[in-house]
Amino acid sequence: MEAEANSGSPEDSWAFIQRPGEGCRTVPLAGHVGFDSLPDQLVNQSVSQGFCFNILCVGETGLGKSTLMDTLFNTKFEGEPATHTQPGVQLQSNTYDLQESNVGLKLTIVSTVGFGDQINKEDSYRPIVEFIDAQFEAYLQEELKIRRLLHNYHDSRIHACLYFIAPTGHSLKSLDLVTMKKLDSKVNVIPIIAKSDAISKSELTKFKIKITSELVSNGVQIYQFPTDDEAVAEINGTMNAHLPFAVIGSTEELKIGNKMVKARQYPWGTVQVENEAHCDFVKLREMLIRVNMEDLREQTHSRHYELYRRCKLEEMGFKDTDPDSKPFSLQETYEAKRNEFLGELQKKEEEMRQMFVQRVKEKEAELKEAEKELHEKFDRLKKLHQDEKKKLEDKKKSLDDEVNAFKQRKTAAELLQSQGSQAGGSQTLKRDKEKKNFF
Repeated sequence: MEAEANSGSPEDSWAFIQRPGEGCRTVPLAGHVGFDSLPDQLVNQSVSQGFCFNILCVGETGLGKSTLMDTLFNTKFEGEPATHTQPGVQLQSNTYDLQESNVGLKLTIVSTVGFGDQINKEDSYRPIVEFIDAQFEAYLQEELKIRRLLHNYHDSRIHACLYFIAPTGHSLKSLDLVTMKKLDSKVNVIPIIAKSDAISKSELTKFKIKITSELVSNGVQIYQFPTDDEAVAEINGTMNAHLPFAVIGSTEELKIGNKMVKARQYPWGTVQVENEAHCDFVKLREMLIRVNMEDLREQTHSRHYELYRRCKLEEMGFKDTDPDSKPFSLQETYEAKRNEFLGELQKKEEEMRQMFVQRVKEKEAELKEAEKELHEKFDRLKKLHQDEKKKLEDKKKSLDDEVNAFKQRKTAAELLQSQGSQAGGSQTLKRDKEKKNFF
């Protein structure tokens, strides 16, 4: 039987191998099965698990980033206004649990405190890029664990970057262009003109055209609302033409007519936040939250994170195919990298051993040289000491001879003096005797 099974041609013996998507047939169902409820199951599961959305607000201090977030989500997030005295750019992250109807949202807002406040702005973008990469790296490490808990993992990857542009009415600053260029491959960048009520409507139109032209000429790839889904293709295509959005934020409510609306009161009039004739706030809210929030999450995972993951794994030596375009086995790659690592480890160990032996020899030579120098110094000092000792002994002997000679001279002098005194005394007695005889 086995011989008969293997006696056919290779094509016949491999006929059972079928790649996914090839030779798939559509067959009718005789009755209701029930897998048409899968979308409902997916919705129920997603609602029970809740959703997360992470927004990065990049812009100079004082452009109304916090106010716009409060206005977007119709709440008051805690936080203190930032000052212009920060020594560098710091990223401040706050996470909030929001509930709307029966849908829960874990919202994370990351603010760039001190961005653009330094005199030297050359590396202002670097902390932002490092923060985004750190979130990618944390997710990758969780993904590579043996026991993964991705369903309970708090995904901190940035889904949308709102880049706040100052309403100068002229052109983009070099800081804006450099930062957006560095971020466009790592996050979905949505440029917005902050405090757009600071310039006139005609200036705002020209400013938008200027910004779009500079972004294109500098190769900055901003997020484009998707148009491949027929349900949102028309509205997204229209909104893409309105980028960058000119927005105004306000949590103050004023009575306009018969209803209370969010607005900003000025001496010359009132600017309504949700009035599309006044600003693009409603467009931003529709595109960011109500229409494309899931696409932003999907783009972050399938595009930006996959790019980071691919580059990181390639750095670690993992590839999809070998030089012969054959599929790469993970086990073989692991073994190859392990052997390569062990080889490098042994090589480094041998280099360190040789280096250690070399340093020991050098140290021994230094110690021997130092010992030789000490012996030579000791001999010189010993000889010097002997010479000094001999000199002192000779000097002492000379002094002793001088002392003895002095004593001899002193003794002779005393003797002569004594003899002279005796002779003088006898002559005096003789004279006294002669004088007595005379009288």
